[in-house]
Amino acid sequence: MEIRAKLISVVFLGFAALAVAGLSGSYIVPLDHEAIQYATRPVRDPVHLLGERIAKGEVKLEFDETHGYLRGLLKALEVPIESQVLVFSKTSFQAALISPRRPRALYYNDRVAVGTVRGSDVLELASQDPQLGTIFYTLDNERTVRPRFQRRDDACMQCHQSGATLGVPGLVVRSIYPEPTGMPLFQAGGFITDHRSPLKQRWGGWYVTGTHASMTHMGNAVARDPDHPEKLDAPAALNVEDLLKEFDAGNYLSSHSDIVSLMTLEHQTRMSNLITRVGFETLMALHEQAALNQALGLAPSDNSGSAMRRIDSAVEEMVEYMLFLDEAPLEGPIRGSADFARAFSQNGPRDKKGRSLRDFDLENRLFRYPLTYMIYSDAFDSMPAPALDRIYRKLYDVLAGQEKNPHFARLRDEDRRAIYEILLETKANLPDYWRQVHAAP
Repeated sequence: MEIRAKLISVVFLGFAALAVAGLSGSYIVPLDHEAIQYATRPVRDPVHLLGERIAKGEVKLEFDETHGYLRGLLKALEVPIESQVLVFSKTSFQAALISPRRPRALYYNDRVAVGTVRGSDVLELASQDPQLGTIFYTLDNERTVRPRFQRRDDACMQCHQSGATLGVPGLVVRSIYPEPTGMPLFQAGGFITDHRSPLKQRWGGWYVTGTHASMTHMGNAVARDPDHPEKLDAPAALNVEDLLKEFDAGNYLSSHSDIVSLMTLEHQTRMSNLITRVGFETLMALHEQAALNQALGLAPSDNSGSAMRRIDSAVEEMVEYMLFLDEAPLEGPIRGSADFARAFSQNGPRDKKGRSLRDFDLENRLFRYPLTYMIYSDAFDSMPAPALDRIYRKLYDVLAGQEKNPHFARLRDEDRRAIYEILLETKANLPDYWRQVHAAP
């Protein structure tokens, strides 16, 4: 009877989690799960680590009367000003302060995002912990001897843990139909956007600067007729070079909301959420498998069966996204307005031929070599070993032409070869089989 009770308990704990054919909207991960413990485990994300250095007096944040700690914070976290993107829809906990005349500014790098609204007394931060996903903070934007970051998970999780974030604490780029005030027309719906989204569904409620040929998008425009929100009022919304006519740009670090930065952010949000979700999925699967093994009197390390199938399913979805297999093709050239592409491409390793996963294409697709640059991130390297092993094996099989799933056949041979060669020279800790003499595709 005792064993039966344990079995039933394990089955109920894992029942919803096993249905992961598609991670989007499948279920909300229980953050208090014994294998995760999001609220109580020690963190080591960039904002937390910076806070420790400030507390010790090792770092002093610069403060100015116009932007408060914003410039100093971006400098300390190595976030480029060129990454600035502007959202004017009221889709933040500071919605009352946001409007088309006073958009919210976001800045980001591979590990952290910083948000600011003119007139607000706080800065918002979302920081990627290598194992726990996104951690949320605010910083009072008033001069003090030792500024302190306040963790704000409870308030932020209302919007930042949902099906749109793959059920984990994360970020998301939404495209909505905004009223002239910036308030979303909720009855009109909207879109969660990433590199798979056609441009015509992107950036509703956002400002967009840069050129994009004859392609259209939803940015820089509002819906004046609630009965026909799709008829956005956008007489001069496309191929905009700067936003000087839209608001007082002197109150911002830049007059741009760079289109290339927006596209990069969209890719990165889902990629970061996938890394977190696959990591959580693996930890929960192994934990529940161990509980089942104990109930059945099996070895704790026996990870065969449903746990591995669950991990494999999640890994499959992640690798497909890593390789941009379903990326929406561009129908013309994209050109940014704020030189974000140059600043972004300068970071990250290059192989002997000068190639990098951070090189943009912007003619037919986002990146020249279609594999995510997030493969170099601490979060990727910190994934649980069973997941990481399967990701590397799946990726190797695809690049070496050994993968049987026809979906991966979309990747061109020249891209497989280039990605393989770049990784071989630039990615640390590749499994030994990647370096076999006949391994190259």
